[in-house]
Amino acid sequence: MSKAQDPFYIVKEEIQESIDKLQSSFHQWERILPDTGEQVHLTKELLANCESIEWQVDELNKTIDVAARDPSWYGIDDRELESRRRWTTTARTQVGDVKKSVVARKENGNSTSAMRRELMKLPISHQSDRSYQYGAEDNDDFIASESDRQMLLIKQQDEELDELSASVERIGGVGLTIHEELLAQVKNNR
Repeated sequence: MSKAQDPFYIVKEEIQESIDKLQSSFHQWERILPDTGEQVHLTKELLANCESIEWQVDELNKTIDVAARDPSWYGIDDRELESRRRWTTTARTQVGDVKKSVVARKENGNSTSAMRRELMKLPISHQSDRSYQYGAEDNDDFIASESDRQMLLIKQQDEELDELSASVERIGGVGLTIHEELLAQVKNNR
């Protein structure tokens, strides 16, 4: 079976695209200021994507284990099996590194944001009423512009999630095809 027809390579390509998107989102997330709505939303999205990709890699690893039971039946050798296992290990490591960074920043951010909130409660005695009024108006403008920006980001992220969902469905379909093919081959062997 050629690599173009081998379901492993089809699924591998899909997963690699998901990992590439994950890493791109992760680099965007690293540049975002902590404790913003955008950062919180992207954190949740990154963690969900990590879970999804980890599941996909686990499923792909299961198919490698099935093929390892009788490699000649599937037209692959030990070297190919080892290459496939190395790829899944590398993929798992890439996703795990992103997940660890996100979780670590999320946990560190919680203690930092709590301190920041406490400090924000302190009165600012040297601030006059007039400057406070201008500051409040500036805050309102900033909040309005941030809200618009966040809505745009949410829309973009929804589109990315739709793409990811379609990718997961395709991978699931390929997995079912592999399963059905394996069952048919087992029946033919009997």
